[in-house]
Amino acid sequence: MAPPSQPPHRGRATGIDSLDPSAETLASADDRPDGELADEHLLREAERIAVAVGRMFPGLCEVVLHDLRRPRSAIRVIENNLSGRQVGDSATELGLRRIADPGYPSVLQNYSNRFPDGRPAKSTSIGIRNADGRYIAALCLNLDISTLSPLTLTLANLVAADIEHRGEPFETLRDRTERELRAAIDSFAADRSSTPRSLNREQKRELVRQLHRDGFFETRSSAQHIADQLGISRATVYNYTK
Repeated sequence: MAPPSQPPHRGRATGIDSLDPSAETLASADDRPDGELADEHLLREAERIAVAVGRMFPGLCEVVLHDLRRPRSAIRVIENNLSGRQVGDSATELGLRRIADPGYPSVLQNYSNRFPDGRPAKSTSIGIRNADGRYIAALCLNLDISTLSPLTLTLANLVAADIEHRGEPFETLRDRTERELRAAIDSFAADRSSTPRSLNREQKRELVRQLHRDGFFETRSSAQHIADQLGISRATVYNYTK
């Protein structure tokens, strides 16, 4: 969830290794109730996830962990920093909505967003509830799609065929081997609950013409292989292609 202000910063993310302990304002383990201990455990597990995911996509996907227990200083981890925010910055609008409404959707996936400098982003926000069903954190991923859009266009242009030739199979880029020829003949016969030699004359003619259209006559010995499979002469094979 990228905020509407602050200049972008493309430097190394501020992650788990550089958290300011004073920002957490945590009591000692002995003084905290069990619920708070459990919540803190969840947050520390989420920290590791945030850092690991962010470091898989350097320069591409910002990963932010918000501690919704402290909305004024919610950002606890920001890995692969693309928005210019810092640890200790406040929660975003989505975070505040989750704090106010425990029934708010736990996952908002692949929604359009924008970094402060205007770069388009695709974001996913995952709310993390504690055992009482209260939102205590949010893990947010902000993918910088400005670097992907030109690549997508380039790939689309690379694989696109000319409109006037689209759908026209001018050639098949594979070798028509004897094994492939035999398989095509057997498949044709099987579709008609028959064997190649048991096909009637019209079926054999139809098969030969299909093999001819599919390019099986490109090798010198293909006509003889077809003749042997169908139990007819080589001359008949050529006659059936007409």
